[in-house]
Amino acid sequence: MTFLKAVPTVFCAALIGAAFSPGARADDWNRKTVITFSAPVETPGVHTKGFGVLPAGTYVFKILDSASDRHIVQIFNQDETVLYATILAIPNYRLQATDKTVLTFRERLVGQPEALRAWFYPGHNWGEEFVYPKAKALEIAKATNTVVLYTPAEITPEVETPIKSAEEPVVVELKQAPVMAVKPTGDEVQVAEVVTPPPAQAEVAVQALPKTASPLPLIGLFGLLALGGAFTLRVVASRVR
Repeated sequence: MTFLKAVPTVFCAALIGAAFSPGARADDWNRKTVITFSAPVETPGVHTKGFGVLPAGTYVFKILDSASDRHIVQIFNQDETVLYATILAIPNYRLQATDKTVLTFRERLVGQPEALRAWFYPGHNWGEEFVYPKAKALEIAKATNTVVLYTPAEITPEVETPIKSAEEPVVVELKQAPVMAVKPTGDEVQVAEVVTPPPAQAEVAVQALPKTASPLPLIGLFGLLALGGAFTLRVVASRVR
């Protein structure tokens, strides 16, 4: 009998613990990922002055904005005190998700840094295919004999002040910029011939609440479940006396 009387308290405590426990993917909403490069890597997008090529080292990748079919990725130093690049990316679908971060590169000629191509977050079937300026995309396409995404928009390649908000003019410009793809021959093709967009439902499913979202609705739900469980167990306990 003592066990049955104690169960409602234990049940409530377990639910409260679940409500306040952090999720296994606490950073899933911005896909924060720590990555170490063993060699220099070239990145597209808008750079803090002097950082078009990142030296070997440890960096943090994060999503600044993913509210549409245009995603904005940012690369920071390990402490997230310095922003190196703000990059336009297009979602690209893959059939098999992995439990580890996957980065793909475009190999370059000997002596030149590899060019960053795509970033896949653990557990996601889709990742970020990075978009280069047109001239750089054509150069990479010829060197690697691959098709490369590019934007013809004349976007400032370097900035003095770090980009901190999705509302800043340069980010708005990136999200509105046309995106095409270029072959090694210089011929243009549609993006759909290069990347496979994720299903609409997959995009919605992985969107998470921002960190500022209140947990009160979730806590309230757990509270109602706890009360219902306690009431049921109390009825059972009274019948077996």
